[in-house]
Amino acid sequence: MEFFDHLVMGFSVALTWQNLLYAFVGCLLGTLIGVLPGIGPVATIAMLLPVTYGLEPVSALIMLAGIYYGAQYGGSTTAILVNLPGESTSVVTMLDGHQMAIKGRAGPALAAAAIGSFIAGCVGTLVLAVFAQPLTELAFRFGTPEYFSLMILGLVGAVVLSSGALVPALGMVVIGMLFGTVGMDVTAGSARYALGFAELADGVDFVVVAMGVFGLGEIIANLASPQSGAVTHRRKIEGLMPTRQDFKQMMPAVLRGTALGSVLGVLPGGGALLAAFGAYTVEKKIRRGTGEIPLGQGNIRGVAAPESANNAGAQTSFIPLLTLGIPPNAVMALMVGAMAIHNIQPGPEVMKTNPELFWGLIASMWIGNLALIVMNLPLVGIWARLLSVPYRWLFPAIVLFCSFGVYTTNNSIFDVWLLGLFGLFGYAMHRVGLEPTPLMLGLILGPMIEEYLLRSLMLSDGNWNVFAIRPISAGLLTTALLLVLLAAMPRLQSKRGEVFSG
Repeated sequence: MEFFDHLVMGFSVALTWQNLLYAFVGCLLGTLIGVLPGIGPVATIAMLLPVTYGLEPVSALIMLAGIYYGAQYGGSTTAILVNLPGESTSVVTMLDGHQMAIKGRAGPALAAAAIGSFIAGCVGTLVLAVFAQPLTELAFRFGTPEYFSLMILGLVGAVVLSSGALVPALGMVVIGMLFGTVGMDVTAGSARYALGFAELADGVDFVVVAMGVFGLGEIIANLASPQSGAVTHRRKIEGLMPTRQDFKQMMPAVLRGTALGSVLGVLPGGGALLAAFGAYTVEKKIRRGTGEIPLGQGNIRGVAAPESANNAGAQTSFIPLLTLGIPPNAVMALMVGAMAIHNIQPGPEVMKTNPELFWGLIASMWIGNLALIVMNLPLVGIWARLLSVPYRWLFPAIVLFCSFGVYTTNNSIFDVWLLGLFGLFGYAMHRVGLEPTPLMLGLILGPMIEEYLLRSLMLSDGNWNVFAIRPISAGLLTTALLLVLLAAMPRLQSKRGEVFSG
């Protein structure tokens, strides 16, 4: 009964005209940045953080959340129509979605993505609403050793998340952690690795690294490609809804992807990308029906499952943020910044001290998912028309937006120069085929791991056994070790690579 009372309170907050407006704006912006390659939710949310100063905390978070899960849907549009992922989570969707478009079935593919996203988003929000409170009670049992072990598990998840080999992914995590050591030493209170620059005393800004590696790095890579000046031709889309046979094939895949995404989204270091990857792997294990096209050649299950998984993962990734105070991915780290602007500390106390914010945000997600499916199906033709613009005309605006977003974060020209350097670094990573996601999660969790490690050792008088004798901590570390061993097995490594082979 108390649960329904909370939902009623949440909808009373979310259904005010101001919050409905911000939910719609967030979903619209999220869809737009998902459709346009080179822009992502990280850069967009970073640029909009200063705007949230003048908003109510609930309105600000509703808008930023809408951008995040709206981008999950928008990325599928370009992935299906032109074989170009607007979002990293849409890489898997390209494999079958674009093949469907080539065969003249772009409409059913886009509809499958929309329907799967809507179902998964609603279920993922329900999981968030139902399980957030029990997980909050569990969070009160977490001390510094448990937080340290949980973050180690998050970094392991970042390695599993990478689609490449295990060793390069580990290397990216370490490099990210090294970037995180720049700035003030938490124990000595002095600047370290600042190279004499006063601007680095507070460390390397996460927004600068994210926008440089993901934004500018991708732009440089696109411009270096021989096809960068080509015009992306719009494909004619005939028909919209899948056939009865399509529904028969896709609905079980939607349910499987939703279940997997809801679980993996909770893990720090997991999230939407790992969920999409895992869902496609599961579908490749499912026996094909009579006359069914193999995955990778235009099977609608290859669109429905990963799109459902990444949307469910996007919703449940709010659980570790709101209940444990740990950002599981780059976007959630920016959400922490948005909450800090309004003096809100993410963690177990949020549900008790700010129930209107917590339940209003949850209720807005159901509203946002409904808005997305109503808004995006009619906009397919418009997005296709936007994609007919040559990329060489788009990238100057993208560079301008990225530079403006970085500058306004700290009002620092130095950060703009850093943005350029990390853009070159991101391009170099792209050239050698390294995944940027483990790097970013290493940068996020590295300083937190250091802080909780030092605190735990200080409280235990330097006794390292504190991580093994506490049951929750030992369980988390054991899980992380098992994941590393599983990921290192040659058979599983080959299966990970198999997902990205046609």
